[in-house]
Amino acid sequence: MTQTLRIGRILYTNVWPIFHHFPAERFAGRIQLTTEVPSSLNRAMAAGSIDMGPISSFAYGEHADEYMLFPDLSVSAYGRVNSILLFHMRPLDEIAAGGRIMLANTSAASVNLLKILMAKRYGGSPVYRYDEPSLSRMRPDEDAALLIGDDAIRADWNNCDYEVTDLGELWREWTGQWMSFAVWAVRQDAAERHPELLSEVYRAFLESKRIGLARPEEMIRYAVETVGGSEPYWRAYFGGLTFDFGADQWRGLQLYYDYAHELGLLKRPASIRLWQDIPSYR
Repeated sequence: MTQTLRIGRILYTNVWPIFHHFPAERFAGRIQLTTEVPSSLNRAMAAGSIDMGPISSFAYGEHADEYMLFPDLSVSAYGRVNSILLFHMRPLDEIAAGGRIMLANTSAASVNLLKILMAKRYGGSPVYRYDEPSLSRMRPDEDAALLIGDDAIRADWNNCDYEVTDLGELWREWTGQWMSFAVWAVRQDAAERHPELLSEVYRAFLESKRIGLARPEEMIRYAVETVGGSEPYWRAYFGGLTFDFGADQWRGLQLYYDYAHELGLLKRPASIRLWQDIPSYR
């Protein structure tokens, strides 16, 4: 039986406000951190090689009977998210009617959000193909490419040729709802093995989030040094996201799951199950 709590971390800046001040050294010998792109973390959680951490919200929907979600932790947006971007040459209604779209192979939540929007918002079913997350990988016969995370941010900085549609904004305009792109999940079996440690780790993440949002300067400078861009850009980027996970975010995410099941993207209906702290650690 695994004694350490194995925690995933998404390899994108959008989780920094929750992770940047997380005191990993406090848990030395008790936790193991693994950093990967969302699709890799999704597979690791499903395989049981990671116990908890941020995963694509779609991945939770696929395993809602095995996972639970932590309150107050997510990467969500009410409108523009600025890192879930569709780069396209033709209007979206034309692409939906018979176009071709390249999808980044690093995501699940965003890919299926696009499929929902194409089917439900525009009434179409374009041809999809997965590839590495770069505009240079688009084929001459493709009309659009979906990029996420830091790949989308860098592509947007250098974009001169494409119209850019933010999927968070398109979702809000159509539904009036929030969209949660990443959620903090824990496997049910891990929650049963590590109740006290899980409680301690959860509260450390909440404190890290509080510090990250209250004092973002260090995080912003680090983003400029490692990713590029300017301090005003990163201040606006982090400020435009929400890292909470409450009733408003639950409603938007449940609608996403309902549409995903209706379209056959999810095999079973999914509902939001919340992890609850053990009484002695509240």
